[in-house]
Amino acid sequence: MSKESIKELLVNTLVILLITLVAGGVLGVVNEMTKGPIAEMEVEKIKEANRAVFPDAASFSDNILDVSQMEACFSGQYDGVDITEVLEAYNAAGEFLGYVFEITSHEGYGGDIVFRIGLQPDGTSNAISITSISETAGLGMRAEEVIVPQFAVNRAEHYEVVKGDRVFDNQIKAISSATITSKALVNGVNAGLTYLREVLGGGVANE
Repeated sequence: MSKESIKELLVNTLVILLITLVAGGVLGVVNEMTKGPIAEMEVEKIKEANRAVFPDAASFSDNILDVSQMEACFSGQYDGVDITEVLEAYNAAGEFLGYVFEITSHEGYGGDIVFRIGLQPDGTSNAISITSISETAGLGMRAEEVIVPQFAVNRAEHYEVVKGDRVFDNQIKAISSATITSKALVNGVNAGLTYLREVLGGGVANE
């Protein structure tokens, strides 16, 4: 290899190295600049979800979830579900209204489904707010349209998915051609009701 070729190779290598260093620095700066706003957006998203499932609440407690008790009361029944947060909801007068559960179902067709549900002490569900879902477009992604409304002010000790029309309050009509998504959400709700009953002393069975 000639001296000119070696010189050209070294110059090109230095140029590539310089470009890499500059690009890395720029990406680092951009990451630092966007980290704060992204975190703020995530916090606001959670606040909106809490308000959606407990519109009468003025404040929420810190997370009171007891993981060890959750695992004990599930007893292998809900291996595909994780409760990641339980908050107490209070109105403006400081009166206790119920609980907000953040639930992750790992049983979705397209991956994890994360949602929040507001449960009154007697087990009545106020509403569900789905915060993360990646199901099939036109099928499982219709959960917001089909499944969520069925939990608006509904009460049962345990829910089941049905393919036909609902006859009883504890029946949830499945999304057409998306039974897996439907069962993933309903199983998550049932896990929340189990924790409410077994750990928090609420629900239909404890009246």
